[in-house]
Amino acid sequence: MQPEAIRQQSGSGGQRYTKGMENAEIQIVSNEAGEPTAVIVPIGLWREIQSERETAYLLKSETMTQRLLAARQRRSGLSIEAVVEKLGI
Repeated sequence: MQPEAIRQQSGSGGQRYTKGMENAEIQIVSNEAGEPTAVIVPIGLWREIQSERETAYLLKSETMTQRLLAARQRRSGLSIEAVVEKLGI
């Protein structure tokens, strides 16, 4: 049995990538028949994909959607310096 072949693909190839990942090196792993079986992506791209998936999951709930939108519009809050002082760290 031969090991699976790995081919590299640069760029978006028609896929939607997040900002800054248009030129990500993506490796497609194929089986002996040449059928794609897996994909290897840079960790930065993987983290962005995970983040988008989490956001999509949260947006499924109307309540959470409203909370996220309200938090996004919120302009008040504490600076990092104020938080550090308040926590004593």
